Amino acid sequence: MDWGNVTAEDLVDALREVDWSSPPRPLSEFFSRFTLPRSSSKWNSRLKCNLYYYRTNYFILIVSVLILGFLRRPLSIVAALLTALSIAFLNDSFAGTFSEKVTRTVRQFSPHLAAKMRPPLTPVIRGRPSAKRAIYICGRPRWVFVLIFSSASFFLWFVSAGLLTVLWALAIGLLATILHASFRTPNLKARLNTFREEFRAVWRNYSEL
Repeated sequence: MDWGNVTAEDLVDALREVDWSSPPRPLSEFFSRFTLPRSSSKWNSRLKCNLYYYRTNYFILIVSVLILGFLRRPLSIVAALLTALSIAFLNDSFAGTFSEKVTRTVRQFSPHLAAKMRPPLTPVIRGRPSAKRAIYICGRPRWVFVLIFSSASFFLWFVSAGLLTVLWALAIGLLATILHASFRTPNLKARLNTFREEFRAVWRNYSEL
């Protein structure tokens, strides 16, 4: 896969649809080999490849830096968790897994309520869905949960007055991520993983026809 031809929008869509439950890469691999990119096109391709391959490691890195910034503003921790959830709900895999686990937990106490939390069925016309499959969380459209969690996090950010501290921590975490992704040489595992994810995407699109 030529990462130089992958646009930022394609990368964001891939990160939104990919499964984030995979464990992080080992630290011995994460800090293995660093080299300077030979050209701007090589840097662009390397940056996108590493951001996709080490996505879980970068997520843990940013969260760790944010936690250090939250030590001064404890209430900001709750606001950050709500913000992280509202962003995570935009990922199709996370939204589906979250809804399934919540529904399974509710079913143990109230099967009747769990039945109401099932997503509506998508009408099928001539063997294929009539429209693009919408994402539901606990029987409600995804945007409802995103709006609720975003509003609650905005209120807590305002009350805690810790937004500036968190922004500095977030900037440091993002800077560390970009520096690592720019100088970490993509290895064979990263390329093989890229091909595997590309095959899965093609197969998923084929199965939806």
